[in-house]
Amino acid sequence: MSMSISASTPERILQRLDWQVIRRLDGLLQGDYRTLFYGYGVDFADLREYQPEDDIRYIDWNVTARLNTPYVRQYMEDREITGWFLLDLSPSMDFGPVQTLKRTVLIDFVTTIARLLTRHGNRIGAIFYGSRVERTIPASGGKLQVLRLVNDLLKQPPLRQTAFTNLKPLLEAGLHAIKKRSLIFIISDFISEPGWERPLKLLNQRHEVLAVRLWDPREVELPDMGPIIMEDAETGEQLYVDTHDRRFRQRFQEAARRREAALNEAFKHAGVEALSLSTEEDLVKAIVRFASLRRQRRR
Repeated sequence: MSMSISASTPERILQRLDWQVIRRLDGLLQGDYRTLFYGYGVDFADLREYQPEDDIRYIDWNVTARLNTPYVRQYMEDREITGWFLLDLSPSMDFGPVQTLKRTVLIDFVTTIARLLTRHGNRIGAIFYGSRVERTIPASGGKLQVLRLVNDLLKQPPLRQTAFTNLKPLLEAGLHAIKKRSLIFIISDFISEPGWERPLKLLNQRHEVLAVRLWDPREVELPDMGPIIMEDAETGEQLYVDTHDRRFRQRFQEAARRREAALNEAFKHAGVEALSLSTEEDLVKAIVRFASLRRQRRR
């Protein structure tokens, strides 16, 4: 269960995630984070003959068939990865149950991945977007960098009633700021003005990009609660609706389905892998599910 953001400190958040998430991930993934951090674009160091202790997932079947002897791909394990987090902190990220706002899930996910990366000697940086690109945290390594990132996230105030989110400047900021080939996590609910698809594709041509789409079940399916006032988290606009109306609930659900289908098509067109992360999903299960999907796609 996530703690309330206001009652947390960077040290407490990291300690909680080390105990509740990272320790469990170490057990489930057995320390093999290649499926998370190495994708299609990474160069491998060499090919060598298979040894009994090798992981069969890294057998190169084409070479094996040609030479009639099992060969495995050796990845450059000691190659430093620079991880970047492009973070959407716009008003709609403050939607969800009090204890698990999308923003809370974002902080937990970023802290976990940042800790896993820096623990193995890699560097991390971040770009914050609120109503505009707010700040850039230059890439650096170590536990102190993780704590600094979490501290800056906690200090970023929630926004109220801004213009509708436009993710294009965030992605363009990534294009301009990140020079060296990096592993980029774009973490957002992708509730945005159109126009971000092209910079996403350009970013993926230069780097390895993973999109993490945060969502809350109440954004997809309305419960039957009778008359309620709905407020647009982005603009503050309020609307009176009657959730007893089954046709209204169906239209709401259909609009959510169309939005998700359009997002999936945009990710596919850009060649970007996407992790869908609900405010109600266990973070460990989500990360293991994502690692499993990446492993299957690389076969």
